[in-house]
Amino acid sequence: MMQQRDWYGVFPAITTPFRPDLSIDHDALADHVQWLIDSGCVGIVALGSLGESQALTGAEKIAILKTCRRVLPAGVPLVAGIAGLTTSECVDLARRSVEAGCDGLMALPVYVYRGDWRETKAHYSAVIGATKVTCMLYNNPIAYGTDVTPDQLAELAERHDNLHAVKESSGDVRRVTALRERLGERIAIFAGMDDMILESVPMGAVGWIAGLVNAFPEESVQLFALAREGRFEEARALYEWFLPLLRLDTVPKFVQLIKLVQAEVGHGAATVRPPRLELDATEQSSVRALIRDHLKRRPALTSASNERVATM
Repeated sequence: MMQQRDWYGVFPAITTPFRPDLSIDHDALADHVQWLIDSGCVGIVALGSLGESQALTGAEKIAILKTCRRVLPAGVPLVAGIAGLTTSECVDLARRSVEAGCDGLMALPVYVYRGDWRETKAHYSAVIGATKVTCMLYNNPIAYGTDVTPDQLAELAERHDNLHAVKESSGDVRRVTALRERLGERIAIFAGMDDMILESVPMGAVGWIAGLVNAFPEESVQLFALAREGRFEEARALYEWFLPLLRLDTVPKFVQLIKLVQAEVGHGAATVRPPRLELDATEQSSVRALIRDHLKRRPALTSASNERVATM
């Protein structure tokens, strides 16, 4: 059973692969999950924003979780993103996700409605309290319009013993410092935006819910390991190469962009479900040029850091 100490390291927020007819490609999903773990990632987060959760039916979500669980080795955590239009829908998904074999849950705000703190706290409490498994709270005020402050997170942590981590995506590295100051080691802090990982680790982040890891897992794992080891000169060199690609995770079309990067490196397809559409020719041209330029300059990696972070 996943414990608080297991909230550590690089957890990919995986994309959902679709066939040309927009059905889920479970074979591709299984291969992708296996590749990410073989590359040094320590757990998998499915059904997040990057996984196009809002475009999936309830049955499809459970099927995705079952495919991931079948592929993942024993002891490798599977975390389900829990989001929906209503609290009751999210509570039901939380319970069904655990039944499908999930080790942990990542609780998101409800879609569309932006509640005040009383309403937001009630929603999160219902989801976190729906099961006994370990939970992460996803704080993304930029995308969802709901910001959970350190003091508010402390309220939830006091109420729920199984709230063990936060995915911090405010875009402000000072929030990492404030969380650490307010909660100490009670909550594991994860960087939630790709282009703030090197800034977040020295301030106290112990993990990374990553996006471009879907195309560059070895680089992501090594960047995190170097930062955790305090080898910042090496980390900065890798980060400077990686940063223009990592920034693709921070714009409205991040799903289309990351899937296009996957397609360019041969580990996925660019297919997305409506209302998202694949990038048009003009958009693709500039992004492909960026990707291909960086692939030409792709740095050589050492295996030592990958092995260390996988066993930390």
